[in-house]
Amino acid sequence: MMVKESKWQTKNQLLDSLCELVEIPSVTHSIGEIKVAEYVENKLRELPYFQTNEEYLTLHTTEDDRKFVTALVKKGTNEKRTVILVSHFDVVGVEDYGEWQEYAFHPKKLTELFYENKNQMPKDVQKDLENGNWLFGRGTMDMKCGLALHMSLIEEACSGSFDGNLLLLTVCDEEVNSVGMRNAAPILLEMAKQHNLEYNACLNSEPMFARYPGDENQYIYSGSIGKILPGFLCYGKETHVGEPFSGLNGNFMASLLTNELELNTEFCEVVEGEVTPPPTTLIQKDLKKEYNVQIPHRAITMFNMFIMERSMNEVVEHLRKSAEKVARRIEQGYGKRAAHFSKLENSTPHEVSVKVYHFDELLRYAIETYGKEKVDTIQTNVMSSRGLKDDRDLTIHLVDELSILCKELSPMIVLFFAPPYYPAVNSRNHPRISRVVDHIIGYAKNQYHIELKKQNYFAGLSDLSYVSLDKPASSLGDLTANMPLWDKGYSVPLDVLESLNIPVLNLGPVGKDAHKWTERLDVDNAFGALRDMLSITVNLLLARDND
Repeated sequence: MMVKESKWQTKNQLLDSLCELVEIPSVTHSIGEIKVAEYVENKLRELPYFQTNEEYLTLHTTEDDRKFVTALVKKGTNEKRTVILVSHFDVVGVEDYGEWQEYAFHPKKLTELFYENKNQMPKDVQKDLENGNWLFGRGTMDMKCGLALHMSLIEEACSGSFDGNLLLLTVCDEEVNSVGMRNAAPILLEMAKQHNLEYNACLNSEPMFARYPGDENQYIYSGSIGKILPGFLCYGKETHVGEPFSGLNGNFMASLLTNELELNTEFCEVVEGEVTPPPTTLIQKDLKKEYNVQIPHRAITMFNMFIMERSMNEVVEHLRKSAEKVARRIEQGYGKRAAHFSKLENSTPHEVSVKVYHFDELLRYAIETYGKEKVDTIQTNVMSSRGLKDDRDLTIHLVDELSILCKELSPMIVLFFAPPYYPAVNSRNHPRISRVVDHIIGYAKNQYHIELKKQNYFAGLSDLSYVSLDKPASSLGDLTANMPLWDKGYSVPLDVLESLNIPVLNLGPVGKDAHKWTERLDVDNAFGALRDMLSITVNLLLARDND
């Protein structure tokens, strides 16, 4: 439905709106991240509906003084049925743009320059420049296009064209710790009570992600993949580099762990033909603070690990068994090399024995051995630097300090988890979501000759993870007990997610190269077929006969 004197309904209006959003450099943790939230609130406030219903538009403050926005459009006083439109407005940095960096947040200018310098572009980009209408720039696809489209849907809702309520929720920090969405989840629960809402669905418009290089398929997603960040602290034994067999190098231990887990397909999960990417290391380093000739006897390695339906108990047990396998490999490798060396110097070879602990086992031992007061002091001292250190570094620091306290347990490997945690969510078996997906696939084909494919899990990670919980909160104890920062500055409101229990769907624009300097959006798709399909999707999600 065309809104009279509209702001965000035509293709050109949407393109201009997107460019205005992109021009605010809202890199996570920057001042621009706050400015874009204020901008969105101000632009929505210009709509007559929110001038009359001021209480339905709110700029919220997170626990760390960042911002997110909610905007509710009610069909009528007694209408309960509500669809949430969720998006994020933070973006990753632009250092990768190199010589183009000053234009990274000026999409029209950057696109013009890329067309003018087409021959300098990668081959796949050259192909798109020749054959499509693409807009380049940081955040164009991930995911300010989704936000611009949702603002358009809100404007349409203000004209009364949807048979139900729409609630826009756009948040900060999705790219790092999802502080915005984790703070927003309780707000959604409060709003449901305050305004008598029933949430039919949560619709995200993250861009489609290629499943493999060269994938040109287009997808509609009925869920979002989960993520954990397991880490291993390797505590060997200190010694001088001149006597390496009197100690055990933490880097040697960590390297064998990385060798065991990196791209290990045993950790891949397959659900209806969809496969999680295998684990890959995100951090590996020793924990020496300065150079000297003592071996680095403490080291860390940490992995990105995706999950879909596997239980947390199963995942943690698999990680533990892998660490035990590596511990034996360390002992055998060390013993073999020590034996060879002893023959050279005619001495008795040394042996090592490596133990494996969960973080909660280490913590329990520390309290029993050194007292709760001592452990609390260590934790307080470490946590005093929160806000100055990244949550990953803070986690490593805490595990390290407790390991140093309990050094008599070494050599040891300590398994722990760091933030963020993204619960896997999936609504493929929800009748409403299933019917809507099937209808939109048919509509896209018949109306636009677009072949949409069903995908159970959006693989790019999304804030849909924080509106429902597929597994009972009680089943996540192995994760929460071994995450040192849990309830010490980081947590996920698991009880709230269980209460919300909102079915999810993701339908977003065609784009390419998220988080790369060639990030780009298919403008014709986004502001043509997709914009139309989103209106149809919202109406279907609100339909009474879908319940």
